[in-house]
Amino acid sequence: MEKLQYISQGRTKAEQEDNIRKALDHGIQWVQVRWKNADEAEFFHLCEISKQLCSEYQAVCIINDHVQMAKDIDADGVHLGLKDVSVEVARDILGNHKIIGGTANTISDVLQRINEPCDYIGLGPLRFTSTKEQLSPILGFEGYRDIIEGLKAQSIDIPKIYAIGGVVLQDMELLQQIGIYGAAVSGEITSRPAVISEFKKAMI
Repeated sequence: MEKLQYISQGRTKAEQEDNIRKALDHGIQWVQVRWKNADEAEFFHLCEISKQLCSEYQAVCIINDHVQMAKDIDADGVHLGLKDVSVEVARDILGNHKIIGGTANTISDVLQRINEPCDYIGLGPLRFTSTKEQLSPILGFEGYRDIIEGLKAQSIDIPKIYAIGGVVLQDMELLQQIGIYGAAVSGEITSRPAVISEFKKAMI
């Protein structure tokens, strides 16, 4: 599973599509299409375009929240927030071969995600981020360390956890030392797509 995810950004469909294209041009291999408060028809069209683009670049295309939409456009999977439909319901809709990721903020969320089970966990936020309107309590590096140590203390295999929320290139070394698998990045890749190659080099 790719260690670097790009979470799409943009206020309009044109901005979103442009940012996704740039990320793919710079070597991203996993795109999560996320466009909050969008018109549903416009979002569906963006998802269709994104799936087509990702297929051309042989990249993974994940849709944020919208399970039925992910099925309708034959996306590679879906990412679910804590208040979205359950992994079980999403699995019934999408089938066993699609990727289902889930958000977590606490160790109990992580345990829930492991038990459901989902394929990967987006754990965060690392720090404040303006891309999320209703931000969960900020974890910081200590929060990640506490959760990983808590799992180890219960002899639980560490799942594929992606750091999310204001992650920048300089964070990767410490995050990986803590035991975090990868990162889902939005702002830094949107503003500087060339950073993708640097992220990949930093991810062992």
